[in-house]
Amino acid sequence: MNIQDIKAIVTGGSSGIGLEIAKQLIEKGAQVMITGRDESKLKNAASLIGAHYAVADASKEAQVIAAFEQAKSIMKGYNVLVNNAAYGAFGLLKDQDTKIFEQLLATNVTGAMIAGREAAKHFIENNFGNIVNISSTAGNAGFAGGTAYVASKFALKGMTECWRAELRKSNIRVMLVNPSEVQTPFYQALGGERPFNATKLEASEIAHLVLAMLTMRDVGFITEATVFATNPQ
Repeated sequence: MNIQDIKAIVTGGSSGIGLEIAKQLIEKGAQVMITGRDESKLKNAASLIGAHYAVADASKEAQVIAAFEQAKSIMKGYNVLVNNAAYGAFGLLKDQDTKIFEQLLATNVTGAMIAGREAAKHFIENNFGNIVNISSTAGNAGFAGGTAYVASKFALKGMTECWRAELRKSNIRVMLVNPSEVQTPFYQALGGERPFNATKLEASEIAHLVLAMLTMRDVGFITEATVFATNPQ
């Protein structure tokens, strides 16, 4: 895909991986709308990188639908969805809070489905499109304390495979990206303040991969890719 032809929606685009993907796309000539639930943060991010923005909590169906309709109006359609909105909550099984568990799934799983569904409708109409689901290595292997987050990422992997099977006949590429530990605000939230570590991944590495996947010629696509730090210290 020619990067200058990209019109992308990036959910969870006001910080971290989503913001860096949007930034790199725009720097190379794409149009991008970022979404998120914090209007002030979203507005500042959009101004910084030259993106369009729409306020939408990923777990609120009506807000997501309205944002995607807004993207169609502002950008005269869209052909890429980067399904990035997600957050983490961690704790041992014996300490799981049902409300917290359900809220996380509402964003990380149901929210991803709503965004994917709305994009699929538009892409099927146009017989073309790209969905990039930002997952995690937590979608490949569980770990102690990861019940809620790992469940959400295993679910996203499964949904990705279902969507791919459904949408290939409509020239829609569905791709999955599995970052390992990335130094972003999400990373900081896992353990409070952490010093920057030059041997660990940054959002720029994940954005580099997403752009490479999107710009492959449309006759093929990379179904799934995982990014590890080479030698984290």
